[in-house]
Amino acid sequence: MLHNFGSINLDHFYRVPHLVRPGETLAGHDYRVGLGGKGANQSLAMARAGGRIRHWGRLGRNDAWAKELLAQAGVDTKTIALVDEPGGHAIIQVDDQGENAILLFPGANHGFSEATLDELIEAADPGDWLLAQNECNALAMVLERAHARGLNIAFNPAPMTEDVASLPLELCQLLFVNRGEAEELTGCAEGTPSKELLDALADRLPATETVLTLGGEGAWYQHGETRRFQPPLPVTPRDTTAAGDTFIGYYLAARQAGMPTEACLERAATAAAIGVQRLGATESIPELADVEALLDQDT
Repeated sequence: MLHNFGSINLDHFYRVPHLVRPGETLAGHDYRVGLGGKGANQSLAMARAGGRIRHWGRLGRNDAWAKELLAQAGVDTKTIALVDEPGGHAIIQVDDQGENAILLFPGANHGFSEATLDELIEAADPGDWLLAQNECNALAMVLERAHARGLNIAFNPAPMTEDVASLPLELCQLLFVNRGEAEELTGCAEGTPSKELLDALADRLPATETVLTLGGEGAWYQHGETRRFQPPLPVTPRDTTAAGDTFIGYYLAARQAGMPTEACLERAATAAAIGVQRLGATESIPELADVEALLDQDT
């Protein structure tokens, strides 16, 4: 079983003629609300990929429909608490030129108590996997106690903040980073070539498996002296929202199924390539049948 200690947000999208100025009242011409948060996206992706995933989360009681959506996708939601406080949400303005402005409120995602987290960790079996991102509170404590419990830890330091450098990252078995996250984590300059970034990551965390995702430039896996490259797929992106989360969910599901590294990378990259050709966040995450159909075309 993989346990995802992850955020659940509701994303409120407003289409506007221009981004709201200070003191201005502006009418929008479109609105929609959807499930978001890196944690929820990654859980949904792993479930759609056929993985066994249990989500540790907190959600405002009025937003219970989001818990149902995850459950319908195959996520084990019994450890998602419905609470009498505001849930995490984002207010996203998108103007007619495609520019956006985002107001993020962490809400219930930052309300985990130490006692609750201890209960969740103790209920997990040694040898299980824990997946975490950087959108919930008490992250350092969770990593330390999960490691002491004998859990394998996969970590995606998104959104990247200065606090990540002080986390006990050496406890992680598997690290997922994009170019910007890798540069900040290692102190490398912007635009550092990927192989130099991999060298720097190996110096920083020599015992940790690393997956470096590079969008349209493909992805790398490294562990010790082993490196594997996944070439990019020839697609024209329409919307890259949740592409990284899709990659992570599909990679972990393939690994859980016992697939070799090359197959994990290929399956994850294929899922992300399908997703970037669709609009939206969770709406863009493909079903397993779509991914397998595309993989079959390439064989």
